[in-house]
Amino acid sequence: MNNLEGKKILLIICGGIAAYKSLELIRILRKNNVHIKTILTKNAHKFVTPLSVTSLSNEKVYSELFNHENEAEMDHIALSRWADVILIAPATANTISKLSYGLADELASTVVLASDKNIILAPAMNVRMWEHQSNKDNIKKLIDYGYKFIGPEIGDMACGEFGEGKMSEPEKIFDVLKNYFSSSNKKFRALVTSGPTREYIDPIRFISNKSSGKQGHEIAKSLRDHGFETTLISGPTNLKKLDGIKQVNVETTDQMFKKTLENLPVDVAIFSAAVSDWKIKDSRNEKIKKDDLNILNLEKNRDILSYVSKHNSLRPKIVIGFSAETNDLIRNSQKKLDEKNCDWIIANNVSNNSFGLDSDFNEISIITKKNKIEKISKNSKKEIADKIVKKLVLSLN
Repeated sequence: MNNLEGKKILLIICGGIAAYKSLELIRILRKNNVHIKTILTKNAHKFVTPLSVTSLSNEKVYSELFNHENEAEMDHIALSRWADVILIAPATANTISKLSYGLADELASTVVLASDKNIILAPAMNVRMWEHQSNKDNIKKLIDYGYKFIGPEIGDMACGEFGEGKMSEPEKIFDVLKNYFSSSNKKFRALVTSGPTREYIDPIRFISNKSSGKQGHEIAKSLRDHGFETTLISGPTNLKKLDGIKQVNVETTDQMFKKTLENLPVDVAIFSAAVSDWKIKDSRNEKIKKDDLNILNLEKNRDILSYVSKHNSLRPKIVIGFSAETNDLIRNSQKKLDEKNCDWIIANNVSNNSFGLDSDFNEISIITKKNKIEKISKNSKKEIADKIVKKLVLSLN
């Protein structure tokens, strides 16, 4: 089924080298029977021509805020009302800045300000511009306004540098738009990490954290049962594969990090996996003889929770972390909540052998950003999961 057929997309093309990708995007959308109208900013004309855009879209190209040929119709109002969604691709740092401050000094920014439709941006800029604090602040404002982001990607740039800032490929933007329209009924999307990760010393030996994955899997099941489109990224466990859930199995922290990013964006991310904080700096491809295994050189693993929670465009609406502690449970968990920029932390005391870890029971405290603490006394992990998800549903609605 083509969820995009008959949909109306207003495409705003800004002035950047990635503008050429928008021509391919128009071609893909038209092939799928999408109605497209296009606005070219003043600088976009330097990268793509109105003739190219018109030829592919079979529609007039709009550029001027005040149109002398059609003075009776205010284009910025008509276009904003016509569209089902407004897509800005590429979205330059300049345009992002304008939108964050509510400027309306030309057609593109005026249409966006006049619209009550969802706005989706596909950023494209140099890595230093993307990482600049002012740009991060602008993006955070737009996310708070409800704007959605696709990308950017990491890779080689036209300027010769490497890093994050490349506009997403047209095929990926198309897939995101398909998901957007297919969910207009609209299922929330959730991602859960669960189980331990392993960091190999050699092909036989590894270091890991103790985790059965039971609580994370129960949360994934509860999300599914509450109507969430759920992805479960699981480290090695002895648990059965879950029906009705997209399950991705991994072993190492690097693999879990990669698969997490591949399955974003989502509305909710719950990081319950017992991720190894360390990995072996010089792991071997062949078994190390025991007489040679005296010292392990360790290096820190990437912090998946912190990376996602602090990311400008990939950050889910709600990010939940887990805090497994043996002492000072609430104080240490509150510290983690602040350091990781989470919305909630699920704190559990793993020093009590009667629940947690391998047990089918758990006892937790949910700590929110406003430092509200809700304790859930010892119960089955299924019941604990249902209580977490019900609270989550209330927060989303």
